Amino acid sequence: MLVLVTGHQGYLGTVMVGVLRAAGHDVIGLDAGYFADCVLGPTPDDPPQIGGGGPVDLRDITAGDLVGVDAVVHLAALSNDPLGDLAPDVTYDINHRASVRLAHAAKAAGVSRFLYASTCSVYGSAGDDLVDEDAPLRPLTPYAESKVWVEDDLVKIADSGFAPVFLRNATAFGFSPRLRADIVLNNLVGHAVLSGVVKVLSDGTPWRPLVHAEDIARAFAVCLTAPVDAIWCQAFNIGTEANNLTVAEIARAVTDVVPAAELRITGETGADPRSYRVDFAKARDRLGYEAQWSVAAGAAELYGRYTAHALTEAAFTGQFTRLARLKALRQSGVLDEAMFTGGRVG
Repeated sequence: MLVLVTGHQGYLGTVMVGVLRAAGHDVIGLDAGYFADCVLGPTPDDPPQIGGGGPVDLRDITAGDLVGVDAVVHLAALSNDPLGDLAPDVTYDINHRASVRLAHAAKAAGVSRFLYASTCSVYGSAGDDLVDEDAPLRPLTPYAESKVWVEDDLVKIADSGFAPVFLRNATAFGFSPRLRADIVLNNLVGHAVLSGVVKVLSDGTPWRPLVHAEDIARAFAVCLTAPVDAIWCQAFNIGTEANNLTVAEIARAVTDVVPAAELRITGETGADPRSYRVDFAKARDRLGYEAQWSVAAGAAELYGRYTAHALTEAAFTGQFTRLARLKALRQSGVLDEAMFTGGRVG
């Protein structure tokens, strides 16, 4: 199967490419290159970029670019809440409007499966009860809101020849050669390694469902080969109930792994309204999928990779932090206010 991975030079995309190749798929990529050089350790072996050239913006894709592609794995997005606050209009333009245009182009080109990376944050503030895919959607940020809108719009264009599926991923963790430092476990382990302190600014009570980047990629691989009637217009929560943890519990998992790390829960930012525990039974029951990585194992993996590759404070807070990286690209003139590059990222 020829699979297009959008965002293939991102945190999840870099892991996704390896998992899909190992499963026997031919992979091509589409990426604007914002994070292509944000690498910790050896340089990844990237697939060919669509069109055979340099960076490609999602907003420029047409149906002609997708001829011959069997399936799209759509990861590309401005991918966290601070970015949505920085540029909400651009977030909606890329995450919603460009995603829907990509789906229309894929359908027109004869692509049969469209695997969309959604998020469990669509559930917003859900309290202590487990939420499944039928729970009310209460997105609290432009990022989560855009995900809900894309899901709704893809259902409208689905038919017998075009099967969208929505993978609502829990909060990712784990090592990727293109690291992200601004997601909770990766961030806490990094601070512990660099400062000896695991610092939680909230009161530590919000629930977070977590899932390893490799487990996310495995879920997409399952959906590429599952019977069409099992995935058509379906939403699947991706993760495991064992990784439904409070922020304080995640922090304690880090202190268990990083030698002499001190836990400080300051509570200075108060209680985070984003709090939800997620039920992942549907993916187990319908797809035979189950996440493998525990938070403890992920923390140990991150500690080992951070120390082996000599993670620095400058890289951790700069190139591996999405908001800081994009601000730097804007300030240097590589990106304009609408996040267009003109193909000159580097």
